[in-house]
Amino acid sequence: MVEAMSTAKRKRAKVRADVVIPEKIYFRIGEVSELAELPTYVLRFWETEFAQLKPTKSSTGQRMYRRKDVEYVMRIRKLLYEDGFTIAGAREKLREEMHASRTPAQALVAASHHAVKKEVVITPGSGSSQATLPFLAPVNSSHTREELRRIQQQLRKVLDLLS
Repeated sequence: MVEAMSTAKRKRAKVRADVVIPEKIYFRIGEVSELAELPTYVLRFWETEFAQLKPTKSSTGQRMYRRKDVEYVMRIRKLLYEDGFTIAGAREKLREEMHASRTPAQALVAASHHAVKKEVVITPGSGSSQATLPFLAPVNSSHTREELRRIQQQLRKVLDLLS
C-alpha cells in the first residue's frame, strides 16, 4: 500500500515509524497525544472502539497509559492512517495479530477463562435461570468450579509474570 501513497505521506509515515517511546511506566493522555500526533478526543474515542486499549485512571481521574497501551495506540494509528484500514478492519486485524502472537501460556489462560465463564440457560416452564458450564463437567460440583477458578487465578499470575 506504500506505493499508492504520495511522497509527502511516505515521509510522514517514516517519521512516525521512528517515534521513540520514553522509558516510563505511565504516560498521561496528553503525552500519548503528542507522541501519536493525535488529539486527545481521538484517543478517548479509540478506547470505546478497541477493547484492548484500557488505560487506568489515577486518583484524580487522569488517564494513565502504560507503555503497552502507547504501543497499541501507535499500531492502531498506523493501521488507520497509513495502511488505510477502517476501524472495524483495524479491530479485526489487531484481533488476528493478538491470537497469532499468543504464547502457549496465554492461550491456556484464555481457554481456562472461557471454560469457567458461565452461560445462562432458561429452563422451560420454571421461569428461573440455571447456570451451566459450556463443557462436559459435573455442573453441580462446587468443588470442580472452585478448582477451575483456582487454576485460572494461577494461570493469570503466570501470564502476569510473562508480560
